Amino acid sequence: MQDIQLFFNSLSNYVWGPYMLALLVGTGIYLSLRLIFLQFRLLPFALKQAFTPHPKKEDGSDHHGDISHFGALMTALSATIGTGNIAGVATAVVSGGPGAVFWMWITAIFGMATKYGEGVLAVKYRIVNDKGEMSGGPMYYIERGMKLKWLALLFALFGTIASFGIGSSVQSNSVANAIHTSFGIDTTTTGVALTLLTAIVVLGGIKSIARASSIIVPFMAVSYILGGVAIIVVNADLFLPALSTIIDHAFGADAVGGAILGNAVRYGVARGVFSNEAGMGSAPIAAAAAKTDHPVRQALVSMTGTFLDTIIVCSITGIVLVMGGLYNDGQTGAALTTLTFNKMLPGPGGWIVTFGLIFFAYSTILGWCYYGEKCATYLFGDKYVNLYRIVYVATVMAGAVLQLDLVWSAADVFNGLMAIPNLIALLFLSGVIVRETKDFIEKRKNGELP
Repeated sequence: MQDIQLFFNSLSNYVWGPYMLALLVGTGIYLSLRLIFLQFRLLPFALKQAFTPHPKKEDGSDHHGDISHFGALMTALSATIGTGNIAGVATAVVSGGPGAVFWMWITAIFGMATKYGEGVLAVKYRIVNDKGEMSGGPMYYIERGMKLKWLALLFALFGTIASFGIGSSVQSNSVANAIHTSFGIDTTTTGVALTLLTAIVVLGGIKSIARASSIIVPFMAVSYILGGVAIIVVNADLFLPALSTIIDHAFGADAVGGAILGNAVRYGVARGVFSNEAGMGSAPIAAAAAKTDHPVRQALVSMTGTFLDTIIVCSITGIVLVMGGLYNDGQTGAALTTLTFNKMLPGPGGWIVTFGLIFFAYSTILGWCYYGEKCATYLFGDKYVNLYRIVYVATVMAGAVLQLDLVWSAADVFNGLMAIPNLIALLFLSGVIVRETKDFIEKRKNGELP
């Protein structure tokens, strides 16, 4: 077992090495250039689309799709706003220094273009399955756009395996341990409760997941953001020095040290990608379910997910960590974030992180169930969807009560492997993304689309 653990640890370091990070960021830069930095030009319009009802047809009927723009965004955010926003940012600051926060921002800026491209292709190449539901994502735009069935199957395989790790068991493990540490509740008890809560939602499919996500995600995100803003306001004298420290370290000694990439760049990019999942191929699976009149409209909504996840939520964590100054004291991960929030806002600060971690992880379980389900049904057919859901729910229970060092390592590997087919497709089909973008803009100018 130890040899298998070492194998996956070694493979994870290779999969998530500098070449993968360069490919992820490089794809975002390439798409940004081809789209003339659309993420800046159309961000206000995109945010408006995300938080207002999607336009219906002239006859008052709805467009094809299973859930609203907002529901698709919340489903995607439920899977992306998670432990990476709390533990991942802390790891980046400890390993890469305060400058890692700046490089997380840079990753997010280019990642918005990547997430946009994924959304365009997801809607354009989606299909209606035998149940009348939308199915889409990288496996479909790889098969239908690139005509490479084998590569689509690889993505679906990696996505299915990753869902049982990064999506369910490791998240339930984080929740069970957090509740045990904070409240002394046995992990088995937490596991049973979490399994039941998960089953109630995920067995109802995407509409049920979207409804739950549309309640949980705004609540948890707003609560966490308000808590972080309160800390910044209470300690306002430390805010500007913290920003100065972040910028200085982004281009200082720890940014240019290291092997191929400097520590600040390496860990900032790695944790930024881990948090917002731009380029991983997961979020477009949710985007494909949205009711929309054009692929670009939903793609713009999808793009806002990276902005909200990293530019907003991760920034709150990163700035507070730098303001607190505890990142050199030997702690890391969620423990460091908890200590820092509690120091900066004694009493409620620690609870903000604890409850944030619990809700973030639970919402990730819900979102990833849908991702894994679509990957599994692509591989084996729709008739196995209920079997997948049952197995997924079972791994939630297993994750709460077992030691998961091997699962963590394996999940990292398969999560990273998902990105490779997806990024190849984004680069290969970049011309389609550009054409769809021009078509949408032209139709809006001509009054054909609202």
